[in-house]
Amino acid sequence: MSMEDLCSEKERLRLKYRALRQALTPQEAADASGELCRRLAEWEVLQSAERVLTYLAFGNEPDLIPLCESPSCPGMVWSAPRIEGQRLVPCLYHPHRLVRHRFGMMEPDSGSPELDPAALDVVLVPGIAFDREGGRLGFGGGFYDRLLATTGAVRVGIAHECCLADRLPCTETDLRMDWIATPSQIIKCSHSGREA
Repeated sequence: MSMEDLCSEKERLRLKYRALRQALTPQEAADASGELCRRLAEWEVLQSAERVLTYLAFGNEPDLIPLCESPSCPGMVWSAPRIEGQRLVPCLYHPHRLVRHRFGMMEPDSGSPELDPAALDVVLVPGIAFDREGGRLGFGGGFYDRLLATTGAVRVGIAHECCLADRLPCTETDLRMDWIATPSQIIKCSHSGREA
């Protein structure tokens, strides 16, 4: 597949899976997010982590804030990304220190303490769609690919059930996930050599 065809196919799939995600009612999205948070809170990979980077949900993405505030994760240091230029910077998460970015999503304010990406244990990664081989379809800006290249943290793609694809087109610069978590399952990606 040529690069032009690859870009065209990715854009087609972005439109398809964004439409599927947006078709979820607010109640369906909330119920799915709650089930996903409960599943992740009991997962041994997350239970053994100390420093976790989450994301702040936008555009009907699964909402993981209840997980950050769960009593099932005592002592865990939660961080969320802030956009600085072309980089995502992990910053300590605090619910009262969030501001709205010009793209529309919430992020930690400029005074929030930063965390070294190399010190992260787990990164919970948003995406438009994922496949079982760890392929991820993002918005196309490369923000998460650049961040993930700076850390050895376990990569966990987070998705609604409707956004789990059979196979996504990926290039060498598209960093793959180690696991995919949906409301009904946690999948070890077939490419991954990492153990739980």
